[in-house]
Amino acid sequence: MTNNTPHQSIETLPQDQKLITKPNLCRALDMTRSGIDKLLKNDPSFPRPLKFSDSQQATCYFPVGEVNAWLEAKLAERGAA
Repeated sequence: MTNNTPHQSIETLPQDQKLITKPNLCRALDMTRSGIDKLLKNDPSFPRPLKFSDSQQATCYFPVGEVNAWLEAKLAERGAA
């Protein structure tokens, strides 16, 4: 039996469906891991990470679309101030 649905690669996923790891998010935002942890603790609007395992060492992923929306909201707040 063959699957006739078209294969979609990661590269062709819409931006809001892509995930970024915590180390890559740190690089993208030019922040340290502890800086991201502070955002998670102190900013309820900052996107919550996804984990695909219950292990404490499991990699954290952040939805790129949510991070972009958060950043746009922060830029808008700055512009409104």
